[in-house]
Amino acid sequence: MGIYNCAPFLQEALDSLYAQTFQDFEIILCEDGSSDDTYKIAEENQRQHSNIVLLKNPHNLGLNQTLNNCLAVAKGEYIARMDGDDISLPTRFEKEVQFLDEHLEYAVVSVPMIYFDENGDFRRGRGNGEVTKKSFLHGTPICHAPCMARASVIKEVGGYSVGERLLRVEDYHLWFKVFAAGHKLYMMDECLYKMRDDRNAKARRKWKGRRNAFFVMSEGFRKIGLPWYYQIYALRPILTYLLPDCIYNKLHRK
Repeated sequence: MGIYNCAPFLQEALDSLYAQTFQDFEIILCEDGSSDDTYKIAEENQRQHSNIVLLKNPHNLGLNQTLNNCLAVAKGEYIARMDGDDISLPTRFEKEVQFLDEHLEYAVVSVPMIYFDENGDFRRGRGNGEVTKKSFLHGTPICHAPCMARASVIKEVGGYSVGERLLRVEDYHLWFKVFAAGHKLYMMDECLYKMRDDRNAKARRKWKGRRNAFFVMSEGFRKIGLPWYYQIYALRPILTYLLPDCIYNKLHRK
């Protein structure tokens, strides 16, 4: 878990891990130069829980490098992701571990998310089973925050790639690498994770993120062997950026 300026929500996120029905895990937190009390809250939890590993970046390095710092000290057979302002439902770890234990052919599993804000839940995602080449055409094929992966596979592909063009799209790029290396990914159909989101999606629609998504999609399609004419799908992030806010937010809520 990379943690950055999430003080108002971090305790709730950690409490959802303490409540997991599967308890054989360590919590690796890496603080990325927050300006609020995020690190203080993490320290308080570390004093109370022996399975917390707390790291601190010298300054803000971005999520890509922060997650690599977590991976460098991880000792588990599986790697689970989570964001510092979200909630894992109690059986999330149990069901993801069971899936990977029983389906050795898959390297990564994830689940759909329930999107919520201060007014409650407003959208539920859906799972689409095994990831195929065409699953990459419309965006990241599986949810990053609630995923669980075999540590050996994530380390095999070199973890998260770091670069200016990969900020905000570190997960999409990672899935391209995993898929291109010949590994399978799977999206379950049960919502086991709650993502704190903004119904007004305009706040997160930044040009840099859309530009980076175009870059990753264009390169990724070639990496996994999609025919050249599918490159038109790489324009989707650019086109959605150009949509009027009212239309974009309506599509986001749906």
